[in-house]
Amino acid sequence: MSEGRVIATAGGGILYDASRVSKPVEDLFSRTHWAARGALDEIAGGRSSIAVLNTGSERWVLRHYRRGGMMAKLSQDSYLWTGAARTRSFAEWRLLAELRRRGLPVPAPIAARYVRGLFTYRADLITELLPASRTLADVVTGAELPEAGWRAVGKTIAAFHHHGVHHADLNAHNILFSGDHTNIAHDHAPAVYLLDFDRGRIEARGAWEQAVLARLHRSLEKVKSQRADVRFGARQWQWLMEEVMPGNRRLG
Repeated sequence: MSEGRVIATAGGGILYDASRVSKPVEDLFSRTHWAARGALDEIAGGRSSIAVLNTGSERWVLRHYRRGGMMAKLSQDSYLWTGAARTRSFAEWRLLAELRRRGLPVPAPIAARYVRGLFTYRADLITELLPASRTLADVVTGAELPEAGWRAVGKTIAAFHHHGVHHADLNAHNILFSGDHTNIAHDHAPAVYLLDFDRGRIEARGAWEQAVLARLHRSLEKVKSQRADVRFGARQWQWLMEEVMPGNRRLG
C-alpha cells in the first residue's frame, strides 16, 4: 500500500493510491460520469449514500459523506473546514491504509476528495468492493450463523482492539463476511472484514472497547426487532464475546 499522493483541484483536493488510479480527476467521484459509461452498477439507499462502480478490471465503492442525527437538519453533507488533513475523507483514507499495513482486514482505500466551500467542505471516499460479501445483519436474517462464524467475528474485533483501533460506529451493517460463508465449519472460519472507519482512530486501549461492543450489541438487537427471523440471542453473543474478551461470558 502506497503512502498516497495528493493533488490540488479547482475546488479542493484528491488523495489517491497511484498504483490503483492513474488519472485522479473529479469525474472519478461523479455518479453521472460512471452512469454515462454504463459502469454504475447499483446504489444503496440510506445515510451512507453508496454507489458501486465498475472500472472494467475492478469494482469500487463510492461513498458520499452525509450527516446523521440532529446535525443533518442543519446540513446534510457539509462539515466545518479545519484543514485538508482533518477532512473526513482524507482521515479515513489514511487510517484504512495504516490498518492494511498492519495486516488488519479492511477494504483497500482507492481515492478520497474534498470540495471546499467558504467555511465548509463536502467529501467522498472510494474503496475496493470486497467479493461475494454480505453484512452480519443479512447473514443472520433467515439463517443460522454457525458458532465458527460468531467466533470469527469476535476474533476479528479482538485483532482490531489489540492494535488500539477504535471503531466509532461498529454495528451489524459494517461487519462483512467475504467469500464463501455458506458452509462455515469449525475448522474453516469465514473471512470477516470491518467497514466504515469514519471518525475512527488508533489510541491506547481502554474503556472505549466496552462501549464499542455495547454499540454492536444494541445494533444486533435493533436488527432483531426490525426484521423477521433474525437468528441472534444470548448464546451467539457469548460465542463472540469469548473470542473478543476471553473470560467474559456476556456483555455487562
